[in-house]
Amino acid sequence: MIELQGVSKKVTSGNHSLTILQPTDLSIVTGEFVSIIGPSGSGKSTLLGLIAGLDVPTSGHVFVDAVDVTGLDEDRLAKFRGENIGFVFQFFHLIPSLKAIENIAVPLEIAGDRDAFKKAGNLLDEVGLSARGHHYPWQLSGGEQQRVAIARALANDPQILLADEPTGNLDSRSGGQVVDLLLKVNKALGTTIVMVTHDSELTSRSSRVLKMLDGKLEVC
Repeated sequence: MIELQGVSKKVTSGNHSLTILQPTDLSIVTGEFVSIIGPSGSGKSTLLGLIAGLDVPTSGHVFVDAVDVTGLDEDRLAKFRGENIGFVFQFFHLIPSLKAIENIAVPLEIAGDRDAFKKAGNLLDEVGLSARGHHYPWQLSGGEQQRVAIARALANDPQILLADEPTGNLDSRSGGQVVDLLLKVNKALGTTIVMVTHDSELTSRSSRVLKMLDGKLEVC
């Protein structure tokens, strides 16, 4: 369960205060697949960052499975994120000097998992890239890189997967493969997915669609 209680975000620009997110209440139940849509600058990515604990709200509280992430110090927050939340971004953010299997193994190695490479290999197989594990990111297509990024995000079995425009940098075919993979993760593993997207196929297959407009959250 993800719960936002009166969460807002303001930033200061010169002598002016800019409201990026108006006070927001939101509940997302375990296993939901939620898409967040809206124009650029409407506050979508800010909302995602607040849920993840990557940003600090100006007011309000964010709860993940009854844990108030806004009340955690940096060390506990980093540990909580590493154990509970996976991230997928539009531009993949793979480490260019590491092979695909090594990119996936990184969070497992950080967590001290002695079977990091075995698990990374299994994840490669799950995303349909078992034959591409020893290729560097530059040797992979955009869709393949995104599937590696999703495998990496799932490495520590997170309860929640947060995705910011995961198909925004892909052609329709590759984007469709990523959509299918995310739906598989949601249904087979019960992973809660919260996603910022402009992809109509994703929104049509989500369990719920929310819209951001001028920092305000609306139900479609």
